[in-house]
Amino acid sequence: MTETTCIRAADWIIAWDEHKEAHTYLRGGDVAWTGDRLRQVGGRFDGLVDTEVDGSRLLVMPGLIDMHCHPTQTPIFRNFVEEWGNPRLFFSGRQAFRRNFIQDDRALAASARYALAEMAASGITTIFDLSHAYPGWLDILEESGLRVWVAPMFRSARWYAETGQQTLYDWADDGGAAAFSEAQMVMDAAEVHESGLFSAVVAPAQIDTCTEALLHDSIALAEETGRPLFTHGAQSYPEFHCMAQRHNMSPIEFMAEIGFLGEKTIIGHAVFTDEHPWILWPRNHDLKLLAETGSSIAHCPTVFIRDGTVLHHIGAYMDAGVNVTLGTDTHPQNMLEEIRVAELLARASSGPKHSSSTTRLFNAATINAAKLLGRDDLGRLAPGAKADLVTFNMDHPQMHPVRDPLRTIVHQAAERAIESVYVDGRSILSGGQPTRIDWQVAGRELTRQQARLAAEAGNIEEIVPLSLEMGQPRGA
Repeated sequence: MTETTCIRAADWIIAWDEHKEAHTYLRGGDVAWTGDRLRQVGGRFDGLVDTEVDGSRLLVMPGLIDMHCHPTQTPIFRNFVEEWGNPRLFFSGRQAFRRNFIQDDRALAASARYALAEMAASGITTIFDLSHAYPGWLDILEESGLRVWVAPMFRSARWYAETGQQTLYDWADDGGAAAFSEAQMVMDAAEVHESGLFSAVVAPAQIDTCTEALLHDSIALAEETGRPLFTHGAQSYPEFHCMAQRHNMSPIEFMAEIGFLGEKTIIGHAVFTDEHPWILWPRNHDLKLLAETGSSIAHCPTVFIRDGTVLHHIGAYMDAGVNVTLGTDTHPQNMLEEIRVAELLARASSGPKHSSSTTRLFNAATINAAKLLGRDDLGRLAPGAKADLVTFNMDHPQMHPVRDPLRTIVHQAAERAIESVYVDGRSILSGGQPTRIDWQVAGRELTRQQARLAAEAGNIEEIVPLSLEMGQPRGA
């Protein structure tokens, strides 16, 4: 039989008001679900309850939706990529490191398992997993208990920078056909997986690494299957100029020209549009094109500020009608930190005209993402929605004072005050610790795999030296 759980008399609830079409606060109400669906949000639930949770010192909010993450890469890159980029490529490339630090299947799995536990611990319940296909991928995702849009990336060419001054492309003889075929098999397997938690995404990896033919094949597959369509685009200064040289168009203009944009399309980053003040371009059409086509972007501020670049005015995207979502992309896999960084960078980079707020960016991490996914049962707490939710301990020192708990969470407490996380009504985190993956064990394995790959690379310590030199012990 399907069990019913009730968080009784929650101190605070971030609930969805269908009439206002907005998140709102409720006080002292119940949050109840049966199986994977919410039955009541606020007020008193009088139905039969199998498990009752004391909510008197809890805040309950919807689970966060991470629309851009790379679990197989970002954790294992820790300590190598935080401060280092190529100054001759506008700090946008780390080709020397990535050409030497090459992951095998063991390293991919170790990185993914750690990242998935970390995401659960930061209140993420749904992810866009942008990985290249690897053995056991779906098994590890099932182990995590997360809701996942599986996005096996494929492309026609790989990047490299032989001289360090120019991005070059090594084009596959088949134009990426084999990679596309492999990705299709993974997508099909994800959609019929017994967990019921997986969906599929058509994901040509980068707009500049795919032939136009491969992009058209991707568009056709997305239209045929109804799957979302993703690519990284307008993500770097060199990429913008590469696309301008090839097509005399901005990356966004090119996507519009070939029919890539649309209501189920999401562009990873879209930082360097023709609106960006660093881009000297005669036209300013990109935000209008994104808005008119109903396209979405996945904004990931931390990974860009590490390279000294920034999306200058995320509020302008929202004001133009672009559907803005958020992603982690890099480590830590922490959406609450991304919300905070996005808001602060918007204020710093665009000044008094920033038009950004905690509310708008929280929406980006919840209902805006659900809109792109076509899921009105995600990103909100309302009867009938999926029981994907997060509870915070209001007694945690970082949660005081509690006048406005959402601001407290985003700007102060972050994941430190998270108590529990549920996906489909099932616990994936309790007492602040993941229940599905042993995070400490995953961390130790991640350390082993990183050390092994670094040793095999040989010259990694020269490419990315330690922040402090190793000293010699000295006596009195």
